[in-house]
Order: sequence, then C-alpha cells, then structure tokens
Amino acid sequence: MRKVILGLVVIAAISFISCKNETKQKTDTTAEVAQEMAMADLSFGVRGNCGMCKKTIEKAANSIDGVAKATWDVDKKKIDVTFDDSKTDAMAIHKAIAASGYDTEKVAGSEEAYKVLPGCCQYDHEMAMNQ
Repeated sequence: MRKVILGLVVIAAISFISCKNETKQKTDTTAEVAQEMAMADLSFGVRGNCGMCKKTIEKAANSIDGVAKATWDVDKKKIDVTFDDSKTDAMAIHKAIAASGYDTEKVAGSEEAYKVLPGCCQYDHEMAMNQ
C-alpha cells in the first residue's frame, strides 16, 4: 500500500513540475512578442457629442491595422490610442477618424460623412477639443 501511495505522489510531483515549466515557456514567449511590437500611446482631440459618436470614432480608429486600443472620452472630446508604430502612424489614425465624419486636431472631418451622421452626432465645428 505504501508503494502505491508513494508512486502516486511521485507521479503527481512530476506532473506538477512539467505543467509549471510549460506555463513558464508560454509566458516567456508572450513577453518576447510584446517586446518585438513597438507600442506607442497617443492622445488627441476629436469633436463629437454622444455615445453614438464614441462608437463611430472608436470603430474608425480601431479599423487601422496596428491599433490595439482606442477610447474616446465624450466629456473631454479626447481619444487615447495605443498602436504598433511599426504598422501605422498618428496621421493614419487622424485620417481614418476624419473619414468617418469627425474633426480631429489635425484633420477636418469628411463633409459627406458628416452630412449622413445622425442628428445627435452633428457637432458644432467650433467646439473645443481635448479639454
């Protein structure tokens, strides 16, 4: 009986050590991938009014290859973007948002896209951004 219990303990210990090493290898690989990506953070003003604007602005920014995260603040009229600067740049993100009808600090929104925005999303072109 003691041999059986001892055998089970040895098997459990070997399994535990094996799983632990496998987890460490996966973590190391994830860290290497993150280091290879040159992530950059960017914040800039974007005109808009409401939650529907937020959805459209964030969707436009996130449509750019290399953008990891985009969050627009309705109150501050500011977007925070995290992106891989080896795949895209700030101007591409500004242009994508402008193409969806919204003014950014650097690029005026597309007039055609602005005209088809819902009424609640048709913002004042003189409103302050990035407060």
